[in-house]
Amino acid sequence: MYKLDNGKLVRERKFCPKCGPGTFMAEHKDRLTCGKCGYTEIKKKKQEAAAVDKK
Repeated sequence: MYKLDNGKLVRERKFCPKCGPGTFMAEHKDRLTCGKCGYTEIKKKKQEAAAVDKK
C-alpha cells in the first residue's frame, strides 16, 4: 500500500472516490475495485488508448 522513497512515504494505490481517504482500491488485471462499497473502475488497455488517440 505504501513505499518509502528517499525518506518520504508514498501511496502506491488509489483511494476509493466514494469511501474517501483510507480505503484503498484493489488492483486487478483489468480493473480497480473497492472491497468496501463495490465501486469499480475499468482500466484502459494501452493499445485501445493509442487507437483512440490516433482518430
